[in-house]
Amino acid sequence: MNLHNDLSATALVRRETANWVNSPQAGVDRLVLDRIGGEMAIRATSFVRYQPGSSFPSHIHPGGEEFLVLDGVFSDASGNFSEGFYVRNPVGSRHAPFSKTGAEIYVKLGQINPEDKAYVRLDTKGSDWQTKPELGLKTLQLHRFRTELVRLVSLEAGCRFPEIEFENGVEILVVSGGLNLSGIAFKKGDWIRSAQESDFQISGHTNTIFMLKTGHLPRT
Repeated sequence: MNLHNDLSATALVRRETANWVNSPQAGVDRLVLDRIGGEMAIRATSFVRYQPGSSFPSHIHPGGEEFLVLDGVFSDASGNFSEGFYVRNPVGSRHAPFSKTGAEIYVKLGQINPEDKAYVRLDTKGSDWQTKPELGLKTLQLHRFRTELVRLVSLEAGCRFPEIEFENGVEILVVSGGLNLSGIAFKKGDWIRSAQESDFQISGHTNTIFMLKTGHLPRT
């Protein structure tokens, strides 16, 4: 399956009009945002929803994985991760995920630099955000490796994010609320990916939290 596999092109998914599909495991569904390859994808970005009591068998991530828990509690042998947890596992990591109560995650597979060996377990709700009240802005760094930078950004309605130029690509997931991206409105669950040398003006349409990943797309 190939979807939004041209990394030099802008990609956009509106969650409310996208389709969920069944995974090979009962009770586990996906909403695919980008993908290269079949079940053992070379690269994939998706929402994955676990029904209560569902699980996935043990598997390896040849290209690593990172995910943000959007709802419920997602678990594996390394812990139980409630809403707001950011988790990162390096290339070659293995796990057997499950959810006793049900969960939804935003997950990226096959997109970690092999030289980045970090395991990350970060509770964003219990972390110290950097605050700039004069800008109506709060930020929380989730991870940095070389040019790659992953953050959560909280932006008040009517306020503008100060950065407008993004080298080596930008990827945005609206976690809550809504934002305007160069004058276009996006809502909770919407996803945007744009190639290197992107230029965006980001402002809060309502109070919003979004995940911002920059500097991570390969040069073409």
